[in-house]
Amino acid sequence: MEVRKPKKHSRYFDSEDIRGGGWIAYVSHDDDGDDNESWQFYGNEAEVDQDDLILVALVEVVELDGTVAQLADLPLGWRAWRDTKSSPWKRDKIT
Repeated sequence: MEVRKPKKHSRYFDSEDIRGGGWIAYVSHDDDGDDNESWQFYGNEAEVDQDDLILVALVEVVELDGTVAQLADLPLGWRAWRDTKSSPWKRDKIT
């Protein structure tokens, strides 16, 4: 019987969204290699300060914005975005 090591998951979140009451505009589900994967969540700002990124539990992101749960089936190597807080999510493969 083969024993599979669980994948390591990371979730990076633009903390400006938390402090400023913003909304999530962009999500990526990245394959970081070596059985690692990460989710990244960004607001609608054009520029992101890397110092504002924090590691959070996925449940915290869903509590902030329940529509993120619609992306639970987003495949590795894909992204999703929306134009406004009430817009539907659009998806495509990251190229």
